[in-house]
Amino acid sequence: MDKIRRILAIIGIVLLAGLYIATIFAAFTASENSFGLFMASIAATIIIPVLIWLFTLFYKLSHKKDDE
Repeated sequence: MDKIRRILAIIGIVLLAGLYIATIFAAFTASENSFGLFMASIAATIIIPVLIWLFTLFYKLSHKKDDE
């Protein structure tokens, strides 16, 4: 379980860092899609950690017999 948590944490860090870089890029380029990119980054900043937490929760519940 620790290996899966570590992998999910690394994936989450990479995705969130990419979102922050995309947000900064959208802020500096004043295009018509900047606001949409900014809102998508904010939404994904909330959704990605929640999805990773749900995945680890379901994994823990489904493999409960293996841990005992």
